[in-house]
Amino acid sequence: MKSALFAFISVASVAASFAQSPAAPPSSAVNVTAILRERSNVTQWFAATPTSERYAHQDSLLRLGITQRIRQWDYQLEIGQSAELALPTDAVSPVAAQGQLGLGGTYYAANNNNSNPAAASLRQGFLRYHFQKEPDTLRVGRFEFFDGQEIVPKNNTLLWIQTNRVGHRLIGNFGFSNGQRSFDGIEGKLGGKSWNLTAMGGRATQGVFNMNANPELNVDVQYLAYTHVLAKQRVIVRAFGLGYHDGRTGLTKTDNRSAAARALDHKNIRIGTFGGNLLAAVPAGHTTVDFLLWGAGQVGSWGVQDHSAGAIAVEGGVRFDKVKTTPWVRGGYLRSTGDNNATDNKHNTFFQVLPTPRIYARFPFYNSMNSTDSFVQLVDKPSKRVDLRSDLHFLKLTSASDFWYQGGGAFDNKVFGYTGRPANNHNSFSSLYDISADITLTKQLSLGTYYAHAFGKSVVSAIYPTEGGANYGYFELNYRLQKVLGGHSH
Repeated sequence: MKSALFAFISVASVAASFAQSPAAPPSSAVNVTAILRERSNVTQWFAATPTSERYAHQDSLLRLGITQRIRQWDYQLEIGQSAELALPTDAVSPVAAQGQLGLGGTYYAANNNNSNPAAASLRQGFLRYHFQKEPDTLRVGRFEFFDGQEIVPKNNTLLWIQTNRVGHRLIGNFGFSNGQRSFDGIEGKLGGKSWNLTAMGGRATQGVFNMNANPELNVDVQYLAYTHVLAKQRVIVRAFGLGYHDGRTGLTKTDNRSAAARALDHKNIRIGTFGGNLLAAVPAGHTTVDFLLWGAGQVGSWGVQDHSAGAIAVEGGVRFDKVKTTPWVRGGYLRSTGDNNATDNKHNTFFQVLPTPRIYARFPFYNSMNSTDSFVQLVDKPSKRVDLRSDLHFLKLTSASDFWYQGGGAFDNKVFGYTGRPANNHNSFSSLYDISADITLTKQLSLGTYYAHAFGKSVVSAIYPTEGGANYGYFELNYRLQKVLGGHSH
């Protein structure tokens, strides 16, 4: 970080000598924000014994931040206070294949078997320089980063698709979790009215399920993406490359090899991911038709094994613009590779890197690794203050010789970050139905509700033979306060 900071200051100082002031007027206004999220969770997990695992727990997250723009510079400082209340003490099974029985068990295990863990952390602390062209910036420090969201489209349909079906697939802040994730590094952006080039290099912080999000991990990413908006803001194309390195060689990797083979593998993980996506939203009479194509391929080394894998997603939908509530029906298909041979020297499971998996698995008992996901969804807006969404997923494991994977990547130095349960030579995994409502109560206060039911099939019943179904739901209150102190905001 010292060398990155020195490089940043050197480049910015030279640029400041030649660059003109940005068009925006200088401002010394300090923007203060306070964001409070309170979520009450209820879980009924799959069961292997006569008694199902049922429990409730509370998430509490407070984020306090300040930002300020001073001519060509701006900065942001943000701290967070994360707490879990009433975590279950019996939601981690002694049977390894059954594992952690939902999010409550995961939080409990990740915080040294503490039922009420809490910690304060530095979420963001960065300095950013704005060059003559306002989109051209360079920032260094601790910040959150999301792949696939390098540009903000003016088309609201594309904005929704980019936010909910492209962003966070491979890199995200794991915002659904209470510990969340940041990166210590440097980021540069170049852009125009219709294009953006973003480069980022950083080391991931601890967090996600661990309440202490302060330490860095020996996990780093390098990211480069070019995004272009075409056809009068109706089409977005992006190409990206992503490098990943995990130097936590003392940890046992999660894959389908034998426990003995994995225990002997203490080499680093180095993976390159290359891909792109295309989004389109086109008016068609009284409707808007949308289309999404996303794909990625991977090469590299998974410890002592050679790694090669890939994933593809195809989605489309129709929104009925002349209907009062503008119902939007969408459907799609995702397929990511799995590993068919546990004894060779090849690892073929698609690696999801450091995503926010809950965006694509709203009941997060699965993720996009070794996964085949066919789905339909309905998005509706019965009033200006209410957003409804309901999904139906048909889930399979791509390879019956691989694992049923969960998790969203490295989050501390004690565990790998992804967990796996054996597929036991089954592909049929689960169906999933869910429904959510997001309600804006006031300008500062909103309410989120969610319910999901999983219909476990042969993969699930081989591990949890008594109860193959699971339920998860929550109520969530979000309060946001923003205050401008002095100066002139812009």
